[in-house]
Amino acid sequence: MSELSYRPHRLGGTVTTWVENPRGGRDRGPRGLARAWVEVLVRPRRFFRNGVAPGDQAPGLVFGVAVALLYVGGLFAFSPGEIPSIGVGPGLSALLSLLLVGLIVAPAALHLTAALQTVLLILAVRSRAGVSETVQTIAYAAAPCVFAGIPVPEVRALCAVYGAVLLAVGIGVVHRTTLARAALASALPAALVFGYGFRGFGAVLTLLRQWYII
Repeated sequence: MSELSYRPHRLGGTVTTWVENPRGGRDRGPRGLARAWVEVLVRPRRFFRNGVAPGDQAPGLVFGVAVALLYVGGLFAFSPGEIPSIGVGPGLSALLSLLLVGLIVAPAALHLTAALQTVLLILAVRSRAGVSETVQTIAYAAAPCVFAGIPVPEVRALCAVYGAVLLAVGIGVVHRTTLARAALASALPAALVFGYGFRGFGAVLTLLRQWYII
């Protein structure tokens, strides 16, 4: 049985179409998320070439939100002091915080970053794919950061660096440009997402202090 998925499409207003048989990492459901996670980590070029489709944002958005929830959940599980204190007890505070991340913070951050990335691509790449593909690329590049909530500087730094590399590779493949140009165009978004959002900069500074470099 073929699988149909919703894909927004603008045509003189807001007309919608459907995408039949999503390819690669765009399969729906938990199995699709797990498959996308494995594929983007081990075969990123193939994944970005086959798993990112015009207008089909939903799977990428769900993937990005899932990564954010696992990251924040890891923070709360390993470092309970990270749970915001809102006067309703740690358990309920953690649950409300996760809901806020999943429903508002992660989707908003993803789309704002994609908007910034699009502006940078306009300056750096003449022939580009659409904003939808950029949203998906950023979301899938965050795959390593499911482990970034673990309070180990080496793990967090590796997640951030790997995510930045995946973003550069994804931008290069999806927008059909060189890796060097893609890395330059994605440097600022990568710094915001992986350096600040997933605390990669803090982890790297901790490691440099441990190694007596600074």
